[in-house]
Amino acid sequence: MACDDCHNKQGAHAATYVNEGWKRLEPSQISKASGKQVSAVSDSVILVINTGSSSLKLGLYLERNGEEQLLLNGLADGIGGSKGRLQLRDGTGRTLQSESRPFATQQDALREATSWIAGSFQGSLSAVGHRVVHGGPRLLAHQRITPPVLQELRTCTHFAPLHIPMALALIEEVEQSYPGVPQIACFDTAFHNTMPEAATRFALPRELFNEGIRRYGFHGLSYESIIFQLGRDLPDRTVIAHLGNGASLAAIRKGKSVDTTMGLTPTGGIPMATRSGDLDPGVLLYLLRAKHANADSLETLLNHDAGLKALSGDKSDMRDLEVAADGGDQGAHLAIEIFCTAIRKTIAAHAAVLGGLDMLVFAGGIGEHSNCVRHGVCRGLDFLGITLDDLGNQSNRRMISTEESRVKVCVVASEEDRMIARHCRAIMRNTGISETS
Repeated sequence: MACDDCHNKQGAHAATYVNEGWKRLEPSQISKASGKQVSAVSDSVILVINTGSSSLKLGLYLERNGEEQLLLNGLADGIGGSKGRLQLRDGTGRTLQSESRPFATQQDALREATSWIAGSFQGSLSAVGHRVVHGGPRLLAHQRITPPVLQELRTCTHFAPLHIPMALALIEEVEQSYPGVPQIACFDTAFHNTMPEAATRFALPRELFNEGIRRYGFHGLSYESIIFQLGRDLPDRTVIAHLGNGASLAAIRKGKSVDTTMGLTPTGGIPMATRSGDLDPGVLLYLLRAKHANADSLETLLNHDAGLKALSGDKSDMRDLEVAADGGDQGAHLAIEIFCTAIRKTIAAHAAVLGGLDMLVFAGGIGEHSNCVRHGVCRGLDFLGITLDDLGNQSNRRMISTEESRVKVCVVASEEDRMIARHCRAIMRNTGISETS
């Protein structure tokens, strides 16, 4: 697939955290000084923490006119490597601070970000919301973090060994810094609890299903945020494609998940940047027997050395792949083709599950910014009623289908962090947690 007219301008949206300097202020005491200082005239500020394998996003949210308003956001990336960066922005996107420096762990990045925010924000903290990738078979809803919830999370580590230990470490870090401040876990798996058993069962004995070996689905907070944004414009039959370094699709019927691509872990589904996606189980048996692989080497292969990186030879970032494909790199061309074909096949399969298709939504870094991938996915889907507006697609418009297209195709930015803030606010009110903790 040539990508001469395509540019992936994947943005790096951020979010940032607070550690010191929180104090209760009366409205008359709120600072009016520096233009770089952000103040809250209400006590009800929620801190959102969203951690990845090598990044940490944080955000401060304050409710205004019934919606969560972003006060500060930031990003620490490159964690664990030699080239890290920490950025802090205000709610308008204006950069307040930016510094290149390495961070050994998410906790290290968190501590540094808190000292930055202490100099840019004055207010009180009412709750802390965490994105938690996997809740296992028993944590099925967003909820306040209590000792029993923490213990259950510790037993679920094997479901998402790359993510849950980091979430636990940050929860403990926050508890040490803000003893008594309510913490709330928002699970990426919770949204998919509406899937029927036929969509969650593997073709394995029921006792394994009862132990939690089932299809959970992920990116739920992203899907929720998109459905929230679409509001009344959401039709009955929708497929959402969340395409980033991690990528999945979900079939949505009347706002509820009925099928999705990721399974027991975020490794399953379509091929991703460095993750294999679904494989014939015989491949793993071969690697165990013939190559003497073990659990650790398989985990490294499937999560870090597979996917687009393996197909292209060395590139996992879609921006780099598109540039290389335009330059005649056949490996990059093949990686993009396999990626788009897998997505296209899934859209057709999900349309069959839904009994038709009314809307296709692209989200995530690749979905929002790569017109090349969107074009590669949609070509050949005219039999479903999809007709892409090439100019609208190249311009990254919100609606990229033609007026004649029977299926609406649009691009919607994922707002996971804002969705976490909404859930935290609702849980605080429904459970009687004070908003002036």
